[in-house]
Amino acid sequence: MGNICYTQQMSTLSDSEAASLRSERRRLLEELSRLSLLIHGSYFERYSTCSRSGCACHEGKRHGPRGYVALRSAGRPGQHYVRRSQVSAVQRGVEQYHRLLQVADRITGINLELMRGGRLDEQGDLRA
Repeated sequence: MGNICYTQQMSTLSDSEAASLRSERRRLLEELSRLSLLIHGSYFERYSTCSRSGCACHEGKRHGPRGYVALRSAGRPGQHYVRRSQVSAVQRGVEQYHRLLQVADRITGINLELMRGGRLDEQGDLRA
């Protein structure tokens, strides 16, 4: 069994407090629809050596930096090469993923406040 947290007392939210929370939640949900580049991974760069025996990379002048994104695909970890032309978009996608987590945390907090105030309903913002 999980632990039950009793640190917050139940209270009643006023109409204006509930409306303010719902408005913030709607704004955050709208923001989620704009996170179209989402990449659940980490971007990194590395330098490498090649297989040519006479290449300068074996003397310390390594190739790179080359960009990669590390992520899990089908449950398995992997690294994917990122073309230079795609680096900015991939970095933005990783940033958007972090924003997704922040937004999800805030929406959870809003819903908890509404629940504690007796104002959370199953319809959410779907009501007309």
